[in-house]
Amino acid sequence: MLFNSQALILGLLPIALAGWYAAPTRALRQIWAIGASLVFYGFWDIRFVPVLVALTLINWAIGHAHERWPRGIWPILGILLNLGLLAWVKYANFFAENVAWLAGGGHEAWDIILPLGVSFFVFQKIAYLVDLRRGKAHAYPLLDFALFVTFFPQLVAGPLVRHNEIIHQFALDPRRPEAAENLTRGAVLFIIGLAKKVLIADTLAPVVDRLFTHAAAGGALNLAEAWAAAGGFALQIYFDFSGYSDMAIGLALMFGLLLPANFDAPYRATSIRDFWRRWHMTLSRFLRDYVYIPLGGNRGSGPGQAVNVVATMLLGGLWHGAAWTFVAWGGLHGLALAVNGAWNRAGLAMPRLLGWALTLLFVIGCWVLFRAPDFPTAAAMLQAMVTGGPGRVVIDNTQAAAAIAGVAAALLGPASHRFALEQIRPRPALALPVAAALVYLLLITGGRRAHDFIYFQF
Repeated sequence: MLFNSQALILGLLPIALAGWYAAPTRALRQIWAIGASLVFYGFWDIRFVPVLVALTLINWAIGHAHERWPRGIWPILGILLNLGLLAWVKYANFFAENVAWLAGGGHEAWDIILPLGVSFFVFQKIAYLVDLRRGKAHAYPLLDFALFVTFFPQLVAGPLVRHNEIIHQFALDPRRPEAAENLTRGAVLFIIGLAKKVLIADTLAPVVDRLFTHAAAGGALNLAEAWAAAGGFALQIYFDFSGYSDMAIGLALMFGLLLPANFDAPYRATSIRDFWRRWHMTLSRFLRDYVYIPLGGNRGSGPGQAVNVVATMLLGGLWHGAAWTFVAWGGLHGLALAVNGAWNRAGLAMPRLLGWALTLLFVIGCWVLFRAPDFPTAAAMLQAMVTGGPGRVVIDNTQAAAAIAGVAAALLGPASHRFALEQIRPRPALALPVAAALVYLLLITGGRRAHDFIYFQF
């Protein structure tokens, strides 16, 4: 079930909210929300639900086993189990294909069910188990742990929420004095995210898909087409994923629960380090706390720090997908972060405008590698961006307007979560335009095929 679908907005969401607010006890609220979340998850494929439920129960049991027999082996076994599952469902065919290629043979892909969002909820459990081993977490009651894992706004594509960020909120009464404000601010943020997805990301998607498909088929792109493909995808993935995050945070707030922010105007970053402090911030924190720091972090020499950050980003790239293009994308960002770190340690400065321009060019260039199906396509696209001949790109007025609006919002407008949760003041006069915007977006989603969110594949 997509966030940008009438099935969720007009069906599941009102039912889930009604039951949540009407439930007389905390336990009944949580049972209702867990049930709604399993319906949400099973809407794609009912076979996904047993995997999610089994993994939830096993990790919950590991937490209680560790509490009863406090030895480090239990969290380690849990981490290995989660990583093993992720490796099998997501990477088994990838590694088998590469082994077969090295041996000079071929590999017929195994038919493996890939549960939607498996990378996100596996990482969530791994973070919990690591904290458990470090003494920074404890065993939770089953309903608390199950709702933490399955809560549908953050289940499929994040934000990557940690146990200590949300479980304590389950004790709050959703009907507390700020309930009306939570509902309205959450609804506004949800509508902003829906507009990002429907009006910008999905409108630009056909242009981006057409140009990348043409390049992948061996067709030549002119300079304008190459930059339209690269820049269009940079806008598409940003508004697609930040739109999803806005909708997730808005949905959770409508339940009276606050999720961590995930984007903070990343295309205004003045360095690659600044970019990763603004882009997919919950993943950046995960990689920092559970990969980079355990590898050594900033301890040791400059070269040692560079090795740590490159290794971390290589793993981050592989997490995005079972393809060498993702690994290369992560490696390039790791190298850029290493250079950024060396630059800072040397005490060198750079004008902010130049730093912003170089960062944005680097990020857009790397997005080409991220989006391309293979290295030859990426190379052809990057070459066309530099040496492509004259020509124009064919887009309609709606797509041109979406591109202009996307650039303006990404570079000039306020960060959406700050606007909805901090800056805008609830007023009765805003109710009608907000409701009209929702109706308009619902009509659009009902009138054309809904596009999956890009990060669902990860």
